[in-house]
Amino acid sequence: MFPPSMAGYDRAITIFSPEGKLYQVEYAGEAVKRGWPTVGVKCSSGVVLAAEKRKISALFDPTSLEKIYIVDDHVAISPSGLLADARVLVDYARSVALTHRFLYDEPIDVEVLTKDICNLKQQYTQFGGARPFGVALLVAGIDRQGPKLFQTDPGGVYLGYYATAIGAESTAIVEFLEKNYSQEMDTPQCVELALRALSTAMESIDVDRIEVAYGDVKSKAMRKMSKEELAPILARIKK
Repeated sequence: MFPPSMAGYDRAITIFSPEGKLYQVEYAGEAVKRGWPTVGVKCSSGVVLAAEKRKISALFDPTSLEKIYIVDDHVAISPSGLLADARVLVDYARSVALTHRFLYDEPIDVEVLTKDICNLKQQYTQFGGARPFGVALLVAGIDRQGPKLFQTDPGGVYLGYYATAIGAESTAIVEFLEKNYSQEMDTPQCVELALRALSTAMESIDVDRIEVAYGDVKSKAMRKMSKEELAPILARIKK
């Protein structure tokens, strides 16, 4: 029934295979690879998130779906994978950020928030009767140390990046970023780079199928871009 290499080691989250793998965590990673792509780009002056929103039905209202969530004034999260799992993690992150403001009267550091989210993710790899969160997150924000961009995986690992992508076609997107990214870019250039990178994984890119949020060191706040702001940038990309 099971291949010799697996031999039923994927039946429970707490069982290691002889190769030292937790197959359920790896399966969660496969869910991420099938998710809608999202891109993050960071520079010295700001950080950007750009995500695709696919039209799942002819009657689908794209305004009813979020792919980028504002967690606190200075932090945004974009998921790829199981969006129901992402919603739970975003609500948890908002609770953590709010509690930190209440206790310390200051915004939470982006890495502290990311670590707290990943601690919860890691807990769900340790006990039976549950499954890992089938979602990866890009966490972007501005704190007292400047712009931050972190990528998390279903197992609870997080790493900082200058530019990265998760979801479907993420390999091709990352290759594009590696060729075109420069640390000398400013925030508007990061926005355009993120959209150009995202367009490599889309048949056509338009204002109804994407969502973009950015933050800059001057305002120390994350905000979503409107369709009117995105339209001229997309026009340049399509030329």
